[in-house]
Parts: sequence; C-alpha cells; structure tokens
Amino acid sequence: MTESIQYIVVGRGRWATRMRSILSGENRVVVSLENARQGPREEQAAYFERMRASFRASGAQIAWLCVPPGSHIPILVEAAIAAGLHAVAEKPWLCSAEETRRLEEAAKSRGRLLAIHYEYCLLEAAEKWRREWGASPGLGFGGRLNVNRPNHVGLPALDNLGSHLFSIHEYCVPASTIESIECDYERPDDRRVWLEKQGKRIAGIDLLGNKEPIIQRFLAGVEAGIRGAKFPFDLKFALQVAERTALWRQQTALPKEP
Repeated sequence: MTESIQYIVVGRGRWATRMRSILSGENRVVVSLENARQGPREEQAAYFERMRASFRASGAQIAWLCVPPGSHIPILVEAAIAAGLHAVAEKPWLCSAEETRRLEEAAKSRGRLLAIHYEYCLLEAAEKWRREWGASPGLGFGGRLNVNRPNHVGLPALDNLGSHLFSIHEYCVPASTIESIECDYERPDDRRVWLEKQGKRIAGIDLLGNKEPIIQRFLAGVEAGIRGAKFPFDLKFALQVAERTALWRQQTALPKEP
C-alpha cells in the first residue's frame, strides 16, 4: 500500500525541497504545489477554492504543507480536507484553540487525519524517556535549541525553535516540571534536552548529533494512522504544545520575587 501513496508537497523553499527528496527516497509518489500563496488581491474564498481544486487535481492522498505558519495554514488545511486529502503541517502550530477544534471536526467528519510534524519525538532516546520516565514524579525538564542561522521565518525563537523542546516534554515526560528553556537564532548550534532529579542531571539527549531516520519514522506513523493505528501527533497534541509554550512565556515574563 505504501508504494501507491501519493503526496503533494506544498511550498518551494529549502524544506519543501528536502521533503520531496525524502519522500521520493522512500518510494512515495510526489507532486509539487509551489504557487500556494494567497495573491495580494485574491479573496479568501477564491484562494480556498484554488487550493481545493489544486489538491483534488493532484491525485494525491496526503498534503504535506512545507510553508511557514500564518493565516494561510488553516485555509490550506481546510482546502486539503475538502478535497479529500489528509494533511501534515510543519511546526509550530499557531492556530487558536477555536480554529484548531473547528479543523479537527472538519477532519473527523470526513475521516481525514491531520498531523503536525514533531520529528524529534521519534528519536530512540526520546521513546525510551517516554517508557521509563513518562509517569515519574519529581523530575525537572530542561532544553536548549540554538541555531547559527538568522530568523528567516520571522517567528520568535520560543515558538519556532522551542516547539521542538516543548513537544518532547509533552510527549515523553508531561508530568515533569519545566525548569529551563533556551532558544535563539544566530548562536552556535546546540540542540539538547535533559532530565534532572533532586538537582542532579539523570538523562540527556543530544538532538544535533542524531543520525536516525526520524522523518521517515514520522511519515510511516502518518500512514499507519491513516490505516487506523493510533497516531499521537494530531491537532490536540499540537494545541497542548502551544498552550505549554504560552504558559512558559507567561511564567518567565513574571517579575521575580524578592
């Protein structure tokens, strides 16, 4: 079945190019949709219909949205659903809770799967954390994700880069207390998460040093989810990650007690 699955990759940037290469390398049929931006004079309804028609004409079963977050994301997701496609969106998920639930209902009514791409959760070490530490009390969680490139997407580092860290927390050790989160652009590459207990570090994962096929594992999970298997990285999970991010932003903005 997997060899017959066809993807339409939406976007024309570096990430879209990489995803087309990965999908082709996994023997998936890939078509491209590069003209996915709403025109400056294009009404929202016309944009939706153009995208819906493009998705339907593609013959694909899954739309992979390799475009930055923005007001176009819910339109693209809804257009894919209306065309009968499942959809994968890149992190971070920035839609409101109301918008998220509306899209969830639309997907459910048509039997479509919506996924958000949190690839680092599928590292072997992260899965081990989930098994061994997932329900453990008294743990502290910390993470750092700095990149040496500029902020090309125009998003705060906490949302864009931090979404990786918060997704690992929510998936692997949601009962732990978040003690430290550090994210920034134009700094030496450093991507890692760790666990502490009673002030001592007890586990760590170097995200930058991994060579595991985590994207391939993710797409395999998406396809298994379409066939009825349990799939954890849905819009409900994405909303949890977004809410955890917002809570951390609020907590760290509070003035320190004397």
